[in-house]
Amino acid sequence: MPGEVEDVENRGVKDRARQSYSSSSYVIEDSEAQWTSWLVPMVVVANVGVCLVVMFVNNCPKHNSRIEGKCEARFLGRFSFQPLKENPLFGPSSSTLEKMGALDWAKVVHKHQGWRLFTCIWLHAGAIHLVANMLSLVFIGIRIEQQFGFVRVGIIYLLSGFGGSILSSLFIRKNISVGASGALFGLLGAMLSELITNWTIYTNKVAALLTLLVIIAINLGIGILPHVDNFAHIGGFLTGFLIGFVLMPRPQFGWLEQPNIPARVNVKSKYKAYQYMLWLLSLVLLIVGFTVALVMLFRGENGNDHCHWCHYLSCVPTSRWHCEEN
Repeated sequence: MPGEVEDVENRGVKDRARQSYSSSSYVIEDSEAQWTSWLVPMVVVANVGVCLVVMFVNNCPKHNSRIEGKCEARFLGRFSFQPLKENPLFGPSSSTLEKMGALDWAKVVHKHQGWRLFTCIWLHAGAIHLVANMLSLVFIGIRIEQQFGFVRVGIIYLLSGFGGSILSSLFIRKNISVGASGALFGLLGAMLSELITNWTIYTNKVAALLTLLVIIAINLGIGILPHVDNFAHIGGFLTGFLIGFVLMPRPQFGWLEQPNIPARVNVKSKYKAYQYMLWLLSLVLLIVGFTVALVMLFRGENGNDHCHWCHYLSCVPTSRWHCEEN
C-alpha cells in the first residue's frame, strides 16, 4: 500500500519533519531535509559522463565529412562538436547518437532493441541540451529526493523516462530521439499528484497548484516547436503523475504520533479514503497503460492511425516551419 517504500529508506533519515496542527489544515515544517540528496547529483554526474563518452566516440575531426563545415571548438580535439549547421546544440552527429543507443522506432520494433527505450534517456543531443536538462533536474529532483527519499525519486525518474520513450515511439517513426526530458516531466507530474493527494496538509495550496500548472503548461507549450519530442514529455508527465499517487501520499495527522496521543483519539487508518482510491486507480491505470502501449508498440502499430490530431501535440505548423521536418 502507499508509503511502504519509506521503510527501505529509513537508513538515510536525518530528521523527521515536525507536523503542527492548524484549524484549517496541517502544516508540514521542513526546517531540515528528511533525507540527504545523493541520487540526483549522481544522475547528473552519470549524464555528464555519458556525454563525454559519446563525444569521445564521435571524434568529429576524424569522422566529419566537412559537407556541413568544419568542427566547432577544434581545440578540444576529438571532443570537438559537429558543425553548427549539422547540430546547433554543440554535440555529436545523429549517427553517433544512434550508435550509442538513441531511440529509433525501426530498431526497437524490427530489430528487437527494446533496450533503447531506456538508454535514450541518458543521451543528449549536445552541450546546450545537457545543461538545460541537468539544471532542471537539480532544481526539481533534489527537492523531491529530500522529502521522499532516493528510492521513490529513482523509480519516478526511470519509469517516467521509460513511459516517455514508449509514447514517443508510438507517434514518431522517422527520427531518432534522445534526452532526459521525459523523466524530468515525470518529476513535475509527481509534484502535481503529490500536491493533490496530500491536499489537506498544505497551506497556500491554491497558489502552489496554480504556480505548478503554469510551469507545466509553459514547458509543454515549448514542446510544440519543431525538433522537440513533446510526446516524450507528455508520456513522462502522465507516468510520473500516476506514480505520484502511488508513492507519495503522506499519512494523515495523528498517525505517526499515535503512541503519544490520548487513547480516546482514535486514528483508524494511516491514509484518508480518497488517498486509497487515488492509489488504486493510478496503479490500475499504470499497469493497463504500460501493457497496452507496449503491445501496440511491438506489434508495429502507429499511434497516429488511432489519433489523427495527436501530431499537433508535438508540432504546430506555422509560416516559419513545417512539421514534416520535425
